[in-house]
Amino acid sequence: MSSTGIAFHHPLSFWLGCLGITLGVLSHVPMFVHASHMGYHMAGMPMDTTMLVGMALIPLGFLAAVHGLMPRLDSLRTVDHQTLHFHVADSIPLNREHWKLVIVLLVAVAIDVMKPATLGFVMPGMTREYEITSQVAGVLALVALTGTTIGSIAWGVLADLLGRRAAILLSALMFIGTAICGAMPSFNWNLVMCFLMGLSAGGLLPITFTLMAESIPATHRGWLLVTLGGLGTAAGYLLASGSAALLEPVFSWRILWMLGLPTGLLVIFLNRYIPESPRYLASKGLKREARYVLARFGGMGPATDPAEAQDEATTPEGGLGDLLRAPYTGITLGLLVAGVAWGLVTFGFMLWLPTNLRALELGGQADALLARSALFALPGIVAVIWLYHHWSSVRTLMLFIALTALSLGLFVALDLLGARSVVAYSAAIVLLLVSSSGVIAMLIPYAAEIYPVHLRGTGAGLAAASSKLGGILGALLGIVGLFDRLSLSAVVIALPLVVSVVLLGRSGVDTRGLRLEDIHAVMKGRTPSP
Repeated sequence: MSSTGIAFHHPLSFWLGCLGITLGVLSHVPMFVHASHMGYHMAGMPMDTTMLVGMALIPLGFLAAVHGLMPRLDSLRTVDHQTLHFHVADSIPLNREHWKLVIVLLVAVAIDVMKPATLGFVMPGMTREYEITSQVAGVLALVALTGTTIGSIAWGVLADLLGRRAAILLSALMFIGTAICGAMPSFNWNLVMCFLMGLSAGGLLPITFTLMAESIPATHRGWLLVTLGGLGTAAGYLLASGSAALLEPVFSWRILWMLGLPTGLLVIFLNRYIPESPRYLASKGLKREARYVLARFGGMGPATDPAEAQDEATTPEGGLGDLLRAPYTGITLGLLVAGVAWGLVTFGFMLWLPTNLRALELGGQADALLARSALFALPGIVAVIWLYHHWSSVRTLMLFIALTALSLGLFVALDLLGARSVVAYSAAIVLLLVSSSGVIAMLIPYAAEIYPVHLRGTGAGLAAASSKLGGILGALLGIVGLFDRLSLSAVVIALPLVVSVVLLGRSGVDTRGLRLEDIHAVMKGRTPSP
């Protein structure tokens, strides 16, 4: 790796891997084009030799790219007794380099959200083409959520082993490879590719938050992380819906999967604006590279202190088990419980809410109720950003978790009272959407701040995985009929939310304006350096 912080350890292997994956995806395009006269109906078509060769090229290309990004840490480490100056980097204003990184990571988050968001748009066309029931098609969503759950954890661990930049680029390459889902001739092949798509999508989101947390000055870190989550999610859903509206009528549902090729390549081409995290480099003993990245962001300074030198020493390897050990036990459990509960709200309670509203004889107004209420979620994100930056990070997270529990309590009260008021249910839905949107906007950013450098990727990945795990549980509980009973399902979800508030209240730390090293010091019971 060169001192630029943006080069590759084995550039030839990486770029050959990119070429192999791209050619593997492109080898599926001829069959797709040949099916144009049939409305791109490819169900039952046999795979030709070109497609089979392309399918083999993709995993081979991915392995080559992994080798290209594989660091040889022992050979890269040099004797360097000079101290790095993260305290200087944390005290400077946002500059051009910071904003370039923010924009590139915003693009990455939008692309990451876009991929699974297209799932809802491909389901109708897929159901018709493969002649399957909606229940069978629903297995696709369950498989995708399982992939994102595993991917969030796996890529988080990978980011702590190979680096944040390497994890982002490998996730983007996997994005490209799963574009062949759009040319699969059978539903079973779509299940396999959708699982792999979930693996790639699950990893990109938490790692972008980790990289930004370690690169942005402390004063601006919190609000920018929450903004990245809010805007990136909104942009991703907008891209998915816009692509469906513009392209699906012409090229069928399959084109939405194949967009993984250009969007993934966009992240790869933007790699020159994605330097490795200076804190990660320093933690691995690569001080020369870390110093260059700090200079790139304008954070070099002439002075330091002994406490800083101790914080910047090479850190030990970490793992999932460390997240459940002191002093992180309470915070980790609080974030996990909140994430699972959020998944139950989003992929369970909200998914069945239109059905329950119709059962309450509000059927004619159910869709309009949800559509109008969803508009209030956007200004709610603005409130989250302001409170997270100006009041308290952990208290804002606790507040919105508590509000989510309160909104579920309103549904219980309305159901038990036999209310049929459109205004009352509108208020409950608005509060639920605003509060739950706020929770997910803060969950991963807070995890990216609270854990030390050698656990940060793993911790952010685990927080992201918990929300997907909640989605899986929501889908399974929906099958057994829990969400048919409005009050019972609301109580089942509200209880763990209350538990999460208690856990975070006992163990949480306000990260607002603190350097990452100082947050680590607070967690360890030490006095932060000035």
